[in-house]
Amino acid sequence: MGATVKAKSIDYSYFGGAESLDEGRSPRRTTVASPTAEDDGKSHPGPPQDPSEFLWIMTEEPHRTRRMAIMKAHPEVTKLMGYEPLTKWVVLGVVSLQLITACLLSKTHPLSPIFLLCAYAIGGTANHNLFLAIHEITHNLAFKGIKANKALAIFANLPIGIPYSAAFKGYHIEHHKFMGEDGIDTDLPTHLELLCLNNVLGKVFFATFQILFYALRPGFVRSQTLTKWHLANLATELVFDYVLVRTFGIRPLIYLLMSSFFAGSLHPLAGHFIAEHYVWDGLHQETYSYYGPLNILAYNVGYHNEHHDFPSVAWTRLPALRALAPEFYDTLPSHPSWPMVIVNFIRDPEVGIFARIKRKPKSHGQGTEEKD
Repeated sequence: MGATVKAKSIDYSYFGGAESLDEGRSPRRTTVASPTAEDDGKSHPGPPQDPSEFLWIMTEEPHRTRRMAIMKAHPEVTKLMGYEPLTKWVVLGVVSLQLITACLLSKTHPLSPIFLLCAYAIGGTANHNLFLAIHEITHNLAFKGIKANKALAIFANLPIGIPYSAAFKGYHIEHHKFMGEDGIDTDLPTHLELLCLNNVLGKVFFATFQILFYALRPGFVRSQTLTKWHLANLATELVFDYVLVRTFGIRPLIYLLMSSFFAGSLHPLAGHFIAEHYVWDGLHQETYSYYGPLNILAYNVGYHNEHHDFPSVAWTRLPALRALAPEFYDTLPSHPSWPMVIVNFIRDPEVGIFARIKRKPKSHGQGTEEKD
């Protein structure tokens, strides 16, 4: 009876003659570890989204509510919070790997197969790891103090070739505090992107040049006040690039820049950019996790619901967080594969630039930067 009433409430005039919500739809792309009556993990929970507009909702972002519920059900979760001393050593190892590789390629032509293969396989993986190291450090999870974390972020930024760690901090903290709020959360695509990239070729372009969108969009959407850390980041990177070129020639710098491009392009790890907050399968779910093996190379950023719920839990303890509260996390749909997220994003007409949840901005202050 309930299913009949629900079916009658659906306006099928929007679905091009389809007589059921499954007719002609893409296969389900996400999975559920513990299916529920509302979501069996196989069928589409809702109708396709209007591809001409973002999904605007009035409810608040879900992470604060779930965080409070988990803390009430599992007060011991606070024991998982705090910085991770291992982070600085991983950063040191990956930075060293990139600098050694760059110098070893100083006599190799940038368009040679070995150079390109190294830039994609080694450099793309290493620099994506450093992107996510900076993400981890942004939450002050490498040291107790703010200054030490910011300094480590600048160090981790060196092989990336372009200074961004200081600016990323402000924008990313806003992403957490004001998630989905139009004009504040710069992780959201703009209306111009929706107009220009909402087709297969546009999605190929977006997926190929993701790194440029994430680098350039924030400056167009929301400016930041420059601080001494922005200047320190800029000066340190410029001096490093200059010394590298003067000592070993231009090719090591080309390698590092190509590594950064590949890291944010059609690279297996880059699937997490799309996987984290795009809407899939007719769900109004704002954040998705991924629990596969690529998390080993990515500071467990795949545990993204867990991270947004508890941004003070370091990467090494995010699996323990999920294990502590399976009744909250195993019922949430997750992605089984980051590489397939990119493929499905491009080929699936039910997901695209439009598949993001937005909400109207409230009145907020500008301050997101800690004081020293």
